[in-house]
Amino acid sequence: MTSHPDRHRAEAELPAAAGGFDDRRPPSPELIADCVHCGFCLPACPTYALTGEEMHSPRGRIYQMKLIGEGEVPLDGSAVEHFDACLGCMACVPACPSGVRYDQLIEDVRPQIERNVRRGRAERAFRALVFALFPYPRRLRAAALLGAGYQRLGVRRVLDRLGLLRRLPVRLRALEALLPPVRLRSALRRTPERTAARATAVGAGSGGTREAPRRTVGLVTGCVQQVFFAEVNDATVRVLAAEGCEVVAPRGQGCCGALSGHTGREEEAAERARRLIDAFEPLGVDAVVTNVAGCGSALKEYGRLLADDPDYRERAEAFAASVRDVCELLAELGPLATRHPHRGRVAYHDACHLGHAQGVRAQPREVLATVPGLEVCDVPEGGMCCGSAGVYNLLHPGTADRLGRRKADNVRAAAPDAVVTGNAGCLLQIARHLDPPLPVLHPVQVLDAAIRGVRAW
Repeated sequence: MTSHPDRHRAEAELPAAAGGFDDRRPPSPELIADCVHCGFCLPACPTYALTGEEMHSPRGRIYQMKLIGEGEVPLDGSAVEHFDACLGCMACVPACPSGVRYDQLIEDVRPQIERNVRRGRAERAFRALVFALFPYPRRLRAAALLGAGYQRLGVRRVLDRLGLLRRLPVRLRALEALLPPVRLRSALRRTPERTAARATAVGAGSGGTREAPRRTVGLVTGCVQQVFFAEVNDATVRVLAAEGCEVVAPRGQGCCGALSGHTGREEEAAERARRLIDAFEPLGVDAVVTNVAGCGSALKEYGRLLADDPDYRERAEAFAASVRDVCELLAELGPLATRHPHRGRVAYHDACHLGHAQGVRAQPREVLATVPGLEVCDVPEGGMCCGSAGVYNLLHPGTADRLGRRKADNVRAAAPDAVVTGNAGCLLQIARHLDPPLPVLHPVQVLDAAIRGVRAW
């Protein structure tokens, strides 16, 4: 067996928690008992595939949850390393023949760690940096301004030539390498608060027939998405409007809490969920739409996140039930706008939090298939995570790099003209590792180009 590539000395210094899990939503013994240790999860798990270590598999992590819950072993630095190494990709969930809810188990373990285990100083500092920046679009816009200067003035080339980039701590190198090309005009632009439907459907009204939008939808504009991938939001609005939807993007919306929730910062995630519900609830929309897989997965879990909040429990359940990935909604509606032919071969990468967590696999392919002349192919090892996983590629850059290179090799094996995926993190991660580069796009960008009659790449 090989050691895990992202084991940090700072984590080895973690003191043991007093006893096992605390009594605030610990991992359910009943869900733990559902695991029969059959091993079907092993080939689906990225960290097990890389290391071959049992404790870096879902089965091994569940067994460790059992021991901690029963007081046999402490929740200490060794356990934290095993749980932290999990990408949360949820590939093991559809792979399990017993229906084990590993997604719920790992999401209940992570807040236990954040409450009960004190991380090393360097670890705490880096996590504080990440969460002081990424959930805040205004701060990201300031970072984008600095990033644009860094890129346009050739600073990176100079630092690289002097060998200074190689001397950066590995996590800061990962942060620098993931910086996408910054388009200042896009980064500073805001999504319109209301966009009228272009095509309309005929419905029955009190005075006979009338034209009306097919749906009125609220758009979650995201954090990283609205700053570094504003063109995806623009394409989403244009496509939805062309397909007969009125689009509302409330200016007061903030971070959805996905990054916080996926890393165990439960209270932070819950507070952001409440604010987002407050922003969208008065709009009375038919559906809440997201174009980021990680955000969509978190939004659909609001009912569980706020289950203990009597003021928000029912509201959160109703909100979660209204959430649709943009491709999910477009597949429900069916095509209305004319698509112009777009010749080319695209490889579709299933973002983990769209395919595994939400079960949205067929719909993006159905949407892409409406474009005449477009050939859609799958990526070999399609269920294997690309290594992005929220902020995992910053916290565990060694593992993320190995998975990113593996994904890039599989993309090249499909011989596409472009790569298509429905998650901002995947867009960054895959683009970083493709050499020579290929266009990496969101499905709505391809559909938008076909509707407008322009090339997507």
